[in-house]
Amino acid sequence: MTMFRFSARSRRNLQGVHPDLIAVAEAALARSTVDFMVTEGLRDRARQAALVRAGASRTLNSRHLTGHAIDVVAWVHGQVRWDWPLYPRIAEAFKAAAGERGVALIWGGDWPTLRDGPHFELDRRAYP
Repeated sequence: MTMFRFSARSRRNLQGVHPDLIAVAEAALARSTVDFMVTEGLRDRARQAALVRAGASRTLNSRHLTGHAIDVVAWVHGQVRWDWPLYPRIAEAFKAAAGERGVALIWGGDWPTLRDGPHFELDRRAYP
């Protein structure tokens, strides 16, 4: 087990997120070998539209709009890191935590196109 803890900023970014996803994120942080922060959770439509315009998202129907998705960033030696090899390690912790809790979770890094390593969402089939 690691000693990572969510910062006040990560906690604020979890406000409005579905409780099952919060529980999975907390458990993932406790078991992850890579520290991470939550950068975004619940978004409003204006923020989502801005992300689509900027090319950072491809949909106006994001799971972020309903609190069913979060984005994280790896935090290594006090710095944000975007190195791809860090994200499968974080995802492994998320998937294990979700499995232990019976939560249907999707990792954006598993998508065949526009892989999104920082993105985790509750599966629409289980969480409409």
